Amino acid sequence: QEQLVESGGGSVQTGGSLRLSCAVSPSTYRTKFLAWFRQAPGKEREGVARITLSGGTADYADSVKGRFTISQDSAKNTVYLQMDSLKPDDTAMYYCAAAVGTFGVLRPVSGPFDPIQYNRWGQGTQVTISA
Repeated sequence: QEQLVESGGGSVQTGGSLRLSCAVSPSTYRTKFLAWFRQAPGKEREGVARITLSGGTADYADSVKGRFTISQDSAKNTVYLQMDSLKPDDTAMYYCAAAVGTFGVLRPVSGPFDPIQYNRWGQGTQVTISA
């Protein structure tokens, strides 16, 4: 069963950059989508970026467009989230989530960041942006 491990979180000042990594073990072979979500204290979970592994198509939340870039390294079974021009509002726990294999859902998927379509989740990595 696939497992996801995030890394790369930390603390930076406003305007800085971080690169998060999500390593999929044993491989991304059965993974269709991999997304990054974040959740700040007292706020709802928010999807920020998603990549379709077979073609590399990416989707982004409006709040991060132009600042975040999602990419993959198939040889390393790893998906990255490059985060530039960071703001204090980006402070959150960041999670990667994967849609692995084929499975049924109880309702139609509403969009790329609908969590119902992801069946593997990592433990998260903390990102803190100071003013």
